[in-house]
Amino acid sequence: MLYIDEHIFDFDLTAALDSISGQRRSQALRFRHEQGQRECVLAYLLLKRALKEEYGIDSNPLFGYGPHGKPFLIDHPGIHFSLSHCREAVACAVSSAPVGVDVERVKEYRESLINYTMNSREAEQIATAERPDIEFTRLWTMKEAVAKLSGTGITNDIKDLLTLNPNIVFSTTVDPHQRYVCTMCRKDVVNR
Repeated sequence: MLYIDEHIFDFDLTAALDSISGQRRSQALRFRHEQGQRECVLAYLLLKRALKEEYGIDSNPLFGYGPHGKPFLIDHPGIHFSLSHCREAVACAVSSAPVGVDVERVKEYRESLINYTMNSREAEQIATAERPDIEFTRLWTMKEAVAKLSGTGITNDIKDLLTLNPNIVFSTTVDPHQRYVCTMCRKDVVNR
């Protein structure tokens, strides 16, 4: 299940910091600016909401971390989640199977970035799109979501990350105001 929240400045940050785990509070307070703190806290609040609505879990989740830094729920290893945030929105995906999510602000990009991150087919998709900035962001969120799903992060295979993972199912949301793009992915259980 995917949860997205755009209301980064519509909650009491002090009260929210008091309501979350000390572990997450410490992570949030490492951000120098309030924007980053709010995004970090809101992502955790979305996870708490998702865990309550989907699994009936009321407690503050505590994270453990895999070898490449991918977080997991210490007390609920059978529940998978992924968090992402940007200046425009925060996203949380939860599932009973591994899942990845990425949300990115739509913004201008440089041609050199396309050359570094996209293969020739993807570069053509971007070049011929009605909104190349949105198409670039869509493809980038797909790659980031796959990296979060696998738990390895972005690797040297960034150009071919999507073609190297053909059994991934994607769900992409473009903000109606076209400020951000969010992509969630999971492995296709039918084609395993």
